Amino acid sequence: MLHDEGGTGRPILLLHGLMGSARTWRRHVPWLREHGHVYTFDAAGHGRPAPDELTTEAFVADLETHLTGITEPLVVIGHSMGALHAWCFAATHPARVTALVLEDMAPDFRGRTAANWAAMIAQWPQPFPTGDAVFDFFGPVAGRYFLDSFVRRDDGWYLHGEVETFRDISEEWGSRHFWDEWNSIRVPALLLEGEFTITPEGQMRRMVTRPGTDHVLVDGAGHLVHDDRPDEFRTAVEHFLTAHALSASRLE
Repeated sequence: MLHDEGGTGRPILLLHGLMGSARTWRRHVPWLREHGHVYTFDAAGHGRPAPDELTTEAFVADLETHLTGITEPLVVIGHSMGALHAWCFAATHPARVTALVLEDMAPDFRGRTAANWAAMIAQWPQPFPTGDAVFDFFGPVAGRYFLDSFVRRDDGWYLHGEVETFRDISEEWGSRHFWDEWNSIRVPALLLEGEFTITPEGQMRRMVTRPGTDHVLVDGAGHLVHDDRPDEFRTAVEHFLTAHALSASRLE
């Protein structure tokens, strides 16, 4: 589901990570409005039905169906799963994307499995009775992420999707790579990697071999770079967006 967050100028689309929601970007939407017309998006399977096949291609196709009202090329900013969907969308629809910001995601997780991770999630004490209980369980950074994503019902806070769906989305990444999609892209890209990344060691630096790509390692950040180190995230993204806007204006 697409949400119009306001602003004017070039469209900027924000894509959340696995088990996230459009709301996980809410702390960054105000300053991003200074750089364009901001949209956020709830991926399929996250508070709404999942695709029949849990493939990256199916999620990219679902995204495309929700963007028909936006005619200008997009700057797409994606975190984790959203970063993967962002560059696969750019590879599939090259005329629709003008720049990419990709946060803590790599093309090749082959050999990894989500089975133990999914079993752990299934043991979470749902419902969480209060928002404070979410913070107590996950800590301040992940707690904000999940509180922005969970569904609140009369008896407390619940996951906004099925554990099996989240598991199978992640399991696909362990069975294939996305280097071909990445290397096919011809637009500028900024890669933001947390010091304590979940990505395979060195992969995001290898992605910089594609022309037009910058890489920033954010000290002290984990997987949730934009929440762990929001000031550093903003500085890097604003520098990239400003430089890209100036470059684009010179080409016109």
